Amino acid sequence: MEGYRPIMSFDDAEVVEFEDVLRGDEVETVAFLEQLARGGPALELAIGTGRIALPLAARGVRVDGIDFSSAMVARMRTKPGGQQLEVTMGDFADVSVTGAYPLIYVVFNTLFNLLTQDDQVRCFENVAAHLTAEGSFVVEAYVPTFLYRLRNDQHVDAEAIGVAEVRLDVGRHDPVGQRLDESHVILSREGIRLMPVVQRYAWPCELDLMARIAGLRLKERWGGWKREPFTSASTAHVSVYGR
Repeated sequence: MEGYRPIMSFDDAEVVEFEDVLRGDEVETVAFLEQLARGGPALELAIGTGRIALPLAARGVRVDGIDFSSAMVARMRTKPGGQQLEVTMGDFADVSVTGAYPLIYVVFNTLFNLLTQDDQVRCFENVAAHLTAEGSFVVEAYVPTFLYRLRNDQHVDAEAIGVAEVRLDVGRHDPVGQRLDESHVILSREGIRLMPVVQRYAWPCELDLMARIAGLRLKERWGGWKREPFTSASTAHVSVYGR
């Protein structure tokens, strides 16, 4: 996407409002992560508005975070418990924190916001450097099979249709570069608003190889936070890596 910079997707007030919504899987996600944290501390890559970190911290796990969006972190600070979380500002691929963690996690496809394979591998390597000997790195991401069913490698979906506002999801797929250029388009009487996002996706087997490069291995893979079996029909995966 010409002219795109990743911060465009996460450092605008309207985008923060769009991102700061519950997705319905928070209870299951927190229960899954709490079990692996073994009392903590835990580190969330791209902590955002605290959708997962805050309820996990409320269960007694100390949660630190990394994020590059001051707007997202500012929104988190306004929520109960948000002032108590330690957040390092920066690129989460660098994992620029001190100390080791029994749990490091990245949820909701966020790993794919790193736009090159090199950056994704670097993230795995830096995570490995901050994991305890028995620690776990948890990655939640979609399985990109659906992208290969798109007509002409593009789509337009109606996310919401109302009297005063229409929301569209517009995307174009590059199967060679494993990239998805996407924009959420909001049409209203006030005008047109665009919320672009670009992702470089990876198949589960590629993530497993990144883990091996970093000295980690796949310990578990599930089709969701409720530990559903991962099958050829799964649309997403929750993968747990460790030494």
